[in-house]
Amino acid sequence: MAWEYSEKTKQLFMDAVQGKPGTHLGEIENADGMGEHGSIACGDAMRFTFRVERDASDPCKDRIVQARYLTFGCTSAIAASEALCTIIEQESRTPIEALQISNAAIVDFLDGLPEQKVHCSVMGAEALEAAVFNWAQKRGVNLKALGVDLHDGEEEDGRIVCKCFSLTEPYIRRKIKELELRTIADITNAIKAGGACMACHHQPGGLQDLLDDIWGRPDAKVVSAADASPAGVDPADVGAVLTPYQLGHRIDAIMERHVLPMLRADGGDAEIVDIKDTTVYLRLQGACAGCAGAATTLKLLVERTLKEKVDERLRVIAVGG
Repeated sequence: MAWEYSEKTKQLFMDAVQGKPGTHLGEIENADGMGEHGSIACGDAMRFTFRVERDASDPCKDRIVQARYLTFGCTSAIAASEALCTIIEQESRTPIEALQISNAAIVDFLDGLPEQKVHCSVMGAEALEAAVFNWAQKRGVNLKALGVDLHDGEEEDGRIVCKCFSLTEPYIRRKIKELELRTIADITNAIKAGGACMACHHQPGGLQDLLDDIWGRPDAKVVSAADASPAGVDPADVGAVLTPYQLGHRIDAIMERHVLPMLRADGGDAEIVDIKDTTVYLRLQGACAGCAGAATTLKLLVERTLKEKVDERLRVIAVGG
């Protein structure tokens, strides 16, 4: 599917891939700071490098004069990296000051990002942290003495929670707190954890357990019909245990109201082939049928929407033909 990017995001992306003057796609040789985040196998990876103007007496006063990135990522990854480099260079930040650039600041610089692409701004910030740690080692700066904790060794020491993306419990806990992530969907959007096989969603020690441990287990609540009932769904069904007929009816209504309009806006479409227990068999059509991002569309748009608005146990499986 095609994401709805702001004009500024699209322009930054186009300028970067065309190598226009003032853009930052590339790598600095013999950089003063170099860091990496992500992996090619996961579909997202970034290397961040920077050069400083060294202060003669105090390395903490070094100023970043050049910042570059290389990424195996999408439009938003490139645009978010451009935003990060631009902010750092324009404001002549020190490496330690650069760490203060928040994900929200990057998203604001881009005039917004789709929810499902917020993780791209997080990826750039993580690569920057690694680069600053590298700079500090080279310059003999004791970051911990300055109150800066870059969580070095966090990924190696922690229990793997999300096996698909090799994300550890310490890392996920930290990002939940830093970014105030409140739901599994928030976590997936921000750092991709749980976005592939979803086995870590509700397993013991999984994403929901981490959320409950950090924020407290929310009291069970019944969603009002006015808030949750889509057109064509009997309000009396809201909060009730659904029969197979009612479940199918609810899924059809959510598809028509929320999912299909988004697919059709990009020339795509879909039809439900069958529903068995909590598994929805879906056939993508139109532009979606041959799209390289079809698997992402199924997980992040169709399945996530049905989980949020119908039943969190639902799974969506693509069928051919």
